[in-house]
Amino acid sequence: MTGPDTGVVGKLSTLDRFLPVWIAAAMVAGLLAGRWIPGLNGVLSAVQVDGISLPIALGLLVMMYPVLAKVRYDRLGTVTGDRRLLWPSLVLNWLIGPALMFGLAWLLLPDLPEYRTGLIIVGLARCIAMVIIWNDLACGDREAAAVLVALNSVFQVIAFGFLGWFYLAVLPGWLGLPQADLAVSGWQIAKSVLIFLGIPLLAGYLTRRLGERAKGRAWYETRFLPMIGPAALYGLLFTIVILFALQGEQISARPLDVVRIAVPLLVYFGLMWAGSYAFGRAAGLSYERTTTLAFTAAGNNFELAIAVAIATFGATSGQALAGVVGPLIEVPVLVALVYVSLALRRRFTPARVEVTP
Repeated sequence: MTGPDTGVVGKLSTLDRFLPVWIAAAMVAGLLAGRWIPGLNGVLSAVQVDGISLPIALGLLVMMYPVLAKVRYDRLGTVTGDRRLLWPSLVLNWLIGPALMFGLAWLLLPDLPEYRTGLIIVGLARCIAMVIIWNDLACGDREAAAVLVALNSVFQVIAFGFLGWFYLAVLPGWLGLPQADLAVSGWQIAKSVLIFLGIPLLAGYLTRRLGERAKGRAWYETRFLPMIGPAALYGLLFTIVILFALQGEQISARPLDVVRIAVPLLVYFGLMWAGSYAFGRAAGLSYERTTTLAFTAAGNNFELAIAVAIATFGATSGQALAGVVGPLIEVPVLVALVYVSLALRRRFTPARVEVTP
């Protein structure tokens, strides 16, 4: 895409430009398949990877690989030295995000303890997968996204268990509210990180290194990347179809519960994205890095949240349903925010971009 004043959305490919249509079609297809094909849920759930259905896991890996293959790993140093980006990202992801979800869950679901606990778990699981796609669609900084996702992964392994204990047991006790327990091991979290980030990250890194060594950077970026690029969106659409197929029966059986869970999630995604975007703009970050900051702060690691909820409370629990509703709301909301971000791009000037081509 070209300059901010030439109609950014109009420069998108047909696949990208009509992404909301494809997303909506994938959601409907998944819901109908889950309702109309007998035994589909059992087949899709028969084999799991770290508590996630194997088809979903494969969809996520296919979705992330092309984007991580696009990262210029020799430029990561320009990101790690940018304190205006790194410190705000840590604060937004590990202080503000969990606290905001805790407040919204208690404010909007005071009478539904299982769903409330499930939402708090979602708020603790910072995004390491789909955020790569949203950032790329919104023309964010790929190198910055790779660094921030890696940073979130490290903090996820270290801090998830502690924060779960704090927000479910300690803080409610201080406030005189009912408490809950969260049994989760560091190895369980580390497995999620290694599978859903480590595999596509290693594949993307090796692809670039070997591709550039064999054919040169010009060939790699003008011939190879355009060839594999569409696989990211195909993987995303496939994942959405499977996700909705697996949960279609629950969603249709408990629509009012889904609406109750959806309300705090909508508020959460909107506030986190808008607040992070406003902060990046005020801090003088470029459009690319402001966008990356906003999407990495707004997204959540639904793979980990669902796995933890199922392992701790059971597959049919309210906590697990809240974890499942998370991505069902996140996907359309963050797709919409991709287009909001692209529309806001013209407010930034090219001179403010930190990374030189």
